[in-house]
Amino acid sequence: MRILKALSALLCYPDEDLCAAAGEIDAVLAENPAVAARVAPLTRTLALDELFDLQSAYVDLFDRGRRVSLHLFEHVHGESRDRGQAMVDLAQVYERGGLLLAPGELPDYLPLFLEYAATRPEAEAMSLLGEIAPILTALHAAMQSRDTAYAAVFAALLDLAGVEAGAAAPAVAEVDDLDAAWEETAVQFGPGEDLNGCSPDRLRQRLRAAGRDVRDVPAKEAV
Repeated sequence: MRILKALSALLCYPDEDLCAAAGEIDAVLAENPAVAARVAPLTRTLALDELFDLQSAYVDLFDRGRRVSLHLFEHVHGESRDRGQAMVDLAQVYERGGLLLAPGELPDYLPLFLEYAATRPEAEAMSLLGEIAPILTALHAAMQSRDTAYAAVFAALLDLAGVEAGAAAPAVAEVDDLDAAWEETAVQFGPGEDLNGCSPDRLRQRLRAAGRDVRDVPAKEAV
Protein backbone atom coordinates (compact mmCIF):
# COMPACT_ATOMS: atom_id res chain seq x y z
CA MET A 1 0.00 0.00 0.00
CA ARG A 2 1.69 3.14 -1.24
CA ILE A 3 -0.22 5.31 1.20
CA LEU A 4 1.47 3.61 4.17
CA LYS A 5 4.88 4.17 2.59
CA ALA A 6 4.05 7.86 2.18
CA LEU A 7 2.88 8.19 5.78
CA SER A 8 5.99 6.36 6.92
CA ALA A 9 8.16 8.90 5.14
CA LEU A 10 6.36 11.79 6.83
CA LEU A 11 7.32 10.42 10.25
CA CYS A 12 11.02 10.31 9.42
CA TYR A 13 13.56 12.94 10.44
CA PRO A 14 13.31 15.71 7.83
CA ASP A 15 16.16 15.99 5.35
CA GLU A 16 16.57 17.57 1.95
CA ASP A 17 15.32 14.47 0.13
CA LEU A 18 12.14 14.29 2.21
CA CYS A 19 11.39 17.96 1.72
CA ALA A 20 11.98 17.67 -2.03
CA ALA A 21 9.58 14.72 -2.14
CA ALA A 22 6.70 16.59 -0.47
CA GLY A 23 4.86 17.01 -3.77
CA GLU A 24 5.32 13.34 -4.63
CA ILE A 25 4.00 12.36 -1.21
CA ASP A 26 0.97 14.59 -1.79
CA ALA A 27 0.33 12.80 -5.08
CA VAL A 28 0.34 9.40 -3.39
CA LEU A 29 -1.89 10.56 -0.55
CA ALA A 30 -4.35 11.97 -3.11
CA GLU A 31 -5.41 8.36 -3.71
CA ASN A 32 -7.29 8.76 -0.42
CA PRO A 33 -8.79 12.28 -0.37
CA ALA A 34 -9.67 12.15 3.33
CA VAL A 35 -6.10 11.28 4.29
CA ALA A 36 -4.70 13.84 1.87
CA ALA A 37 -6.83 16.60 3.37
CA ARG A 38 -5.74 15.71 6.89
CA VAL A 39 -2.04 15.63 6.10
CA ALA A 40 -1.83 18.58 3.65
CA PRO A 41 -0.70 21.11 6.30
CA LEU A 42 2.29 18.92 7.19
CA THR A 43 3.38 18.29 3.60
CA ARG A 44 3.02 22.00 2.90
CA THR A 45 5.22 22.77 5.90
CA LEU A 46 7.85 20.31 4.68
CA ALA A 47 7.81 21.89 1.24
CA LEU A 48 8.03 25.52 2.37
CA ASP A 49 9.79 25.83 5.73
CA GLU A 50 13.53 26.08 6.32
CA LEU A 51 15.18 22.70 6.78
CA PHE A 52 16.89 23.73 10.03
CA ASP A 53 13.55 24.81 11.49
CA LEU A 54 11.91 21.55 10.43
CA GLN A 55 14.67 19.47 11.99
CA SER A 56 14.67 21.50 15.18
CA ALA A 57 10.89 21.16 15.53
CA TYR A 58 11.08 17.40 14.88
CA VAL A 59 13.70 16.86 17.57
CA ASP A 60 11.79 19.09 19.95
CA LEU A 61 8.68 17.02 19.36
CA PHE A 62 9.87 13.42 19.31
CA ASP A 63 12.85 13.59 21.68
CA ARG A 64 10.79 14.51 24.74
CA GLY A 65 10.25 11.18 26.45
CA ARG A 66 8.47 7.90 26.08
CA ARG A 67 5.02 9.37 25.53
CA VAL A 68 6.07 10.77 22.15
CA SER A 69 8.56 8.07 21.16
CA LEU A 70 8.33 6.62 17.66
CA HIS A 71 9.56 3.27 18.99
CA LEU A 72 6.57 0.99 19.48
CA PHE A 73 8.09 -1.02 22.31
CA GLU A 74 8.87 2.15 24.24
CA HIS A 75 5.23 2.62 25.06
CA VAL A 76 4.78 -0.21 27.52
CA HIS A 77 7.80 -1.51 29.37
CA GLY A 78 10.45 1.16 29.00
CA GLU A 79 13.82 -0.44 29.65
CA SER A 80 12.48 -3.91 30.37
CA ARG A 81 15.08 -6.63 30.00
CA ASP A 82 12.59 -8.61 27.88
CA ARG A 83 12.64 -6.15 25.00
CA GLY A 84 15.52 -7.90 23.23
CA GLN A 85 13.56 -11.05 22.45
CA ALA A 86 10.58 -9.01 21.31
CA MET A 87 12.91 -7.16 18.92
CA VAL A 88 14.24 -10.45 17.57
CA ASP A 89 10.74 -11.81 17.02
CA LEU A 90 9.60 -8.73 15.12
CA ALA A 91 12.77 -8.70 13.01
CA GLN A 92 12.09 -12.33 12.08
CA VAL A 93 8.59 -11.39 10.92
CA TYR A 94 10.11 -8.71 8.70
CA GLU A 95 12.68 -11.10 7.26
CA ARG A 96 10.04 -13.70 6.40
CA GLY A 97 8.17 -10.94 4.61
CA GLY A 98 11.26 -9.99 2.59
CA LEU A 99 12.36 -6.89 4.53
CA LEU A 100 15.91 -7.11 5.83
CA LEU A 101 17.13 -4.67 8.44
CA ALA A 102 20.27 -2.65 7.96
CA PRO A 103 22.87 -2.63 10.75
CA GLY A 104 21.67 -0.45 13.60
CA GLU A 105 18.00 -0.44 12.61
CA LEU A 106 15.50 -1.28 15.32
CA PRO A 107 12.41 -3.19 14.17
CA ASP A 108 9.98 -1.36 16.44
CA TYR A 109 10.71 2.03 14.87
CA LEU A 110 7.27 3.10 13.64
CA PRO A 111 8.30 4.34 10.16
CA LEU A 112 10.03 0.99 9.59
CA PHE A 113 6.98 -0.91 10.82
CA LEU A 114 4.87 1.05 8.34
CA GLU A 115 7.39 0.35 5.56
CA TYR A 116 6.93 -3.34 6.23
CA ALA A 117 3.13 -3.06 6.39
CA ALA A 118 3.21 -1.24 3.03
CA THR A 119 4.70 -4.36 1.41
CA ARG A 120 1.94 -6.67 2.64
CA PRO A 121 -1.47 -7.44 1.12
CA GLU A 122 -4.04 -4.85 2.11
CA ALA A 123 -5.93 -7.05 4.57
CA GLU A 124 -2.71 -7.98 6.36
CA ALA A 125 -1.52 -4.37 6.38
CA MET A 126 -4.77 -3.24 7.98
CA SER A 127 -4.49 -6.00 10.54
CA LEU A 128 -0.99 -4.83 11.43
CA LEU A 129 -2.27 -1.29 11.90
CA GLY A 130 -5.04 -2.60 14.10
CA GLU A 131 -2.54 -4.36 16.32
CA ILE A 132 -0.78 -1.09 17.12
CA ALA A 133 -3.94 1.04 17.22
CA PRO A 134 -3.72 1.69 21.00
CA ILE A 135 -0.22 3.11 20.54
CA LEU A 136 -1.30 5.17 17.53
CA THR A 137 -4.19 6.50 19.59
CA ALA A 138 -1.87 7.48 22.41
CA LEU A 139 0.56 9.15 20.00
CA HIS A 140 -2.28 11.00 18.30
CA ALA A 141 -3.41 12.36 21.67
CA ALA A 142 0.15 13.39 22.51
CA MET A 143 0.53 15.17 19.18
CA GLN A 144 -2.80 16.96 19.62
CA SER A 145 -1.77 18.16 23.06
CA ARG A 146 1.30 19.71 21.42
CA ASP A 147 -0.76 21.29 18.62
CA THR A 148 1.48 19.88 15.88
CA ALA A 149 0.67 19.02 12.27
CA TYR A 150 2.15 15.56 12.88
CA ALA A 151 -1.09 14.68 14.68
CA ALA A 152 -2.67 14.34 11.24
CA VAL A 153 -0.39 11.43 10.35
CA PHE A 154 -1.55 9.43 13.36
CA ALA A 155 -5.17 10.38 12.69
CA ALA A 156 -4.76 9.14 9.12
CA LEU A 157 -3.26 5.84 10.30
CA LEU A 158 -6.14 5.35 12.71
CA ASP A 159 -8.61 6.12 9.92
CA LEU A 160 -6.99 3.44 7.77
CA ALA A 161 -7.15 1.00 10.68
CA GLY A 162 -10.86 1.72 11.09
CA VAL A 163 -10.38 3.29 14.53
CA GLU A 164 -11.87 6.66 15.39
CA ALA A 165 -9.05 9.00 16.43
CA GLY A 166 -9.39 9.83 20.09
CA ALA A 167 -12.19 7.35 20.65
CA ALA A 168 -10.43 4.92 22.96
CA ALA A 169 -7.10 6.34 24.04
CA PRO A 170 -5.63 4.50 27.03
CA ALA A 171 -4.28 6.51 29.93
CA VAL A 172 -0.66 6.85 28.88
CA ALA A 173 0.77 9.77 30.81
CA GLU A 174 3.22 7.51 32.65
CA VAL A 175 4.95 4.27 31.71
CA ASP A 176 3.65 2.64 34.91
CA ASP A 177 0.10 3.38 33.72
CA LEU A 178 0.92 1.82 30.37
CA ASP A 179 2.17 -1.34 32.03
CA ALA A 180 -1.10 -1.69 33.92
CA ALA A 181 -3.25 -0.95 30.86
CA TRP A 182 -1.44 -3.52 28.73
CA GLU A 183 -0.87 -6.17 31.42
CA GLU A 184 -3.50 -8.50 29.96
CA THR A 185 -3.18 -7.40 26.33
CA ALA A 186 -1.41 -9.68 23.87
CA VAL A 187 0.04 -8.12 20.73
CA GLN A 188 0.59 -10.40 17.76
CA PHE A 189 2.53 -9.22 14.74
CA GLY A 190 1.64 -10.95 11.50
CA PRO A 191 -1.21 -13.25 10.46
CA GLY A 192 -2.00 -16.79 11.43
CA GLU A 193 -0.94 -19.13 14.18
CA ASP A 194 2.31 -20.36 12.69
CA LEU A 195 5.05 -18.09 11.40
CA ASN A 196 7.42 -20.77 10.10
CA GLY A 197 8.85 -21.65 13.46
CA CYS A 198 8.57 -18.23 15.10
CA SER A 199 6.25 -18.99 18.00
CA PRO A 200 3.07 -16.90 18.15
CA ASP A 201 3.46 -16.94 21.92
CA ARG A 202 6.75 -15.12 21.49
CA LEU A 203 5.22 -12.69 19.03
CA ARG A 204 2.54 -11.92 21.57
CA GLN A 205 5.07 -10.22 23.78
CA ARG A 206 3.57 -7.03 25.13
CA LEU A 207 5.18 -4.03 23.51
CA ARG A 208 8.67 -3.48 24.85
CA ALA A 209 11.10 -0.56 24.71
CA ALA A 210 14.21 0.11 22.70
CA GLY A 211 15.45 3.48 23.90
CA ARG A 212 17.16 5.04 20.94
CA ASP A 213 17.26 8.51 19.45
CA VAL A 214 14.93 8.33 16.44
CA ARG A 215 17.34 10.44 14.44
CA ASP A 216 19.84 7.57 14.55
CA VAL A 217 17.45 5.03 13.03
CA PRO A 218 16.67 5.69 9.35
CA ALA A 219 13.66 4.00 7.86
CA LYS A 220 14.70 1.00 5.74
CA GLU A 221 13.43 1.07 2.18
CA ALA A 222 11.22 -1.94 1.63
CA VAL A 223 12.43 -4.63 -0.74
